[in-house]
Order: sequence, then C-alpha cells, then structure tokens
Amino acid sequence: MGAPMKYICVLMFLVVLSIAGFNGVDGYGPCGKHNIEKEAEKLAPCTKAAQDLKAPVSKSCCTVMEKKLKNPGCLCAIMLSHTAKNAGVKPEVAVTIPKRCNIPVRPVGHKCGAFPLV
Repeated sequence: MGAPMKYICVLMFLVVLSIAGFNGVDGYGPCGKHNIEKEAEKLAPCTKAAQDLKAPVSKSCCTVMEKKLKNPGCLCAIMLSHTAKNAGVKPEVAVTIPKRCNIPVRPVGHKCGAFPLV
C-alpha cells in the first residue's frame, strides 16, 4: 500500500509543477518578461544616433546597445516600439548603431521589420 501512495504523491507533485510552469509562460514576449516600452527607455542615450546617421554615437549608447544585442528579437521590438517612435527614432537609422559602435559580434542580417541589422 506504501508504493501506490508514493506514486500518487509523485504524480500530484508533477501536476502542480506543470500547472505552475504553464502559468509562468503567460506574458512572455520578445524581451521575456520585460516590458518593451520600459526597455526602450533604457536606450535613451541612443536617441540622437537613432534619428540621424551623422550624429555621433555616445559611449553610453554603445554600452547599452552591446547588452541589448544579446537578444536581437528584443532589440528589434524596442526599435519598433511606441516609445522609440514617439522619440523620433528612425528604425532604418537605429539598425546601423551596432556597426557605428564597432561592436564586433552583432547579428548581421537579422531583420527588424523591413530593416536588416548591419
């Protein structure tokens, strides 16, 4: 009688874990659980460089950009966000920032909407 009870307890434990796991998946997007609009605010040092190809790219922009490049899908979502649009960011200019920062490891060709990262 001890063995069946043990199996029932293990089964119930697995059911509880499964339910908890499925509930944790809700709300994930390109930036995981992070809000895209809040993540876009972190790229504020890049605003001028994302509006004008001739604008210098600050060191703080390059530092933030290098971190964001670890998740190109999130970076693209940020570049195409409402916050970026309201700040006057031009996606076709923003995608050039990693190259302008001389970041050696970047997802060249990864599409951000209609614009490939360079």
